[in-house]
Parts: sequence; C-alpha cells; structure tokens
Amino acid sequence: MNISVYVASAFSKNNNGGNKAGVVLNEPTLTTQQKMAIAKQLGYAETAFVTDSKIADYKLEYFTPKEEVDLCGHATIGSFAILMHLNRLHKNQYTIETNSGVLTITLKDGTIFMEQNRPNFYDIIPPNELTECFDLNKVNTNYQVQIVSTGLKDILIPIKSEIDLHALEPNFEKIREVSATYDVVGMHLYTFNNDRIICRNFAPLYDINEEAATGTSNAALACYLYKNHYLRKENYLFEQGYSLDSPSEVLVNLALSNNDEIEKVFVGGKGYYCEKKNLTIE
Repeated sequence: MNISVYVASAFSKNNNGGNKAGVVLNEPTLTTQQKMAIAKQLGYAETAFVTDSKIADYKLEYFTPKEEVDLCGHATIGSFAILMHLNRLHKNQYTIETNSGVLTITLKDGTIFMEQNRPNFYDIIPPNELTECFDLNKVNTNYQVQIVSTGLKDILIPIKSEIDLHALEPNFEKIREVSATYDVVGMHLYTFNNDRIICRNFAPLYDINEEAATGTSNAALACYLYKNHYLRKENYLFEQGYSLDSPSEVLVNLALSNNDEIEKVFVGGKGYYCEKKNLTIE
C-alpha cells in the first residue's frame, strides 16, 4: 500500500529551523498499526493524520514512532501549514477534533494559533528527584519544579543561565525513568536571558530524546510563569531548538478574565512545507 506523506516544519524562525512533522491527509481507512508504521518510517517526533470530522472541521490524530498521543502542537501547526500550502484554507478560524477535545485554530497574518486546554497544575517536585538526570547545580532553585499541562503533562525545570542550559548533558535513561514515575511526557527546561526565554525539551519515554519545538510544553510553561507570578504577561515568546541546530519560536497568548485568571490558552507559530514523500506500508 502506497501512502503520500507531506512533511512540514512548525514553529520555524524566519522560515528556517522549526520542528518537522509528518502530515497524512484523508486516509480514513488506515489502521492504528499502519499509522504507527508510517510514523516509525518517517522517524519524526510526531506524525498527524487529518481526516473528516462529524463534530469539527477536521479530525487530527497524532502518532509518535512508538504510540498515539492525545495532542501535539507542532504537528497541528504543521498540518495547517500543509493545508495552507495546498490552498485548502478559506477562513480565519477552524475547529479540530482531538483526543483532548474539540479545539479552535485561528489564522492571523500567516501565524497559526492552536487553542489548548486550560492549565492543570500538578505536583511540585523536589529538585533532588532529578538526581542523575543532569547536573543539579544548573537548576535555578529560585523557581519551583512543577508538573503542568494544557493537554500533555510535562515537568517544568528552571535552569540558571542560557550557557548552563546549552551545556547540559542529559541522562536520557534516567529522564525516561523519572518521566514514567510521574506519568509525564517529558521534561521541559527553561531559562531567562534578559527578556528572552530559552528552552530545551526531553521526552525519551516517547522515543524523542530532544525536540526542537514543543507547543504544548511552552503553553504549559506560559501558564506556570503567569500563575506563579514569575513573569506575568499575556503574550509570550519562547525560543527552542538551538542545541539541535534548528532554531524555533513558539508564541503563547493567554486570554485573561476580569480578575486576571487564565481563561484560554493559545499556542502559535509559523510553518512551512518541506517535501512530499511516498511510503510503502503493509
């Protein structure tokens, strides 16, 4: 069986870098095993499968090379970048059906924004739980280590400086163990450099040692920074992917209530078409 797969890069910076994802359009008869096989052949962190939906404009399913996940920011941005490339988008707002619910996609000046779930805040983790994952001396103890989710759970870890962040040597086996223990996708590390926020993301439990841009993780990070009064604003810009030589920019917009509570979360970025591949699967 031959399948056409588009490749898009999402959260790109100046039309370069970003995080690549596979995008399969209108193949509703594929089985779970076939979707997994396609994702494994492609080898990207996630591949999105876009089909018709009875309750939204599109249905999106997301597969890593190992298993299905409920939501993926960069694969969603990539899917809409492909639909845009194919001239299939004719309005500014769409809805998508995902395993995390029906979410809104908004197109604004070439940037694709994806609605996230409202944030859930989970365990605050003592830094010594991260022993052996990487050098604990690089963790910034002025900020708490916490699990937060806007669709997928990540451990958010503050690092002292940009130099420390890029110098980290992660122990992926240990990160995998800790991720399994806390039932999270992975670890999202961040640091400040003046008004910049720079991140790295590790998810070896899902066979993704490091990822160049992670929408859901940065959405969770924006909510965490806002709620904990570490950095309060409505629009955030996160930089990621430098250690993979794939610079990325992830935008997160918070919609706030009258009493300054987070009502809605949107993660956005630019994406571009990379190539079209033909795969053979059983």
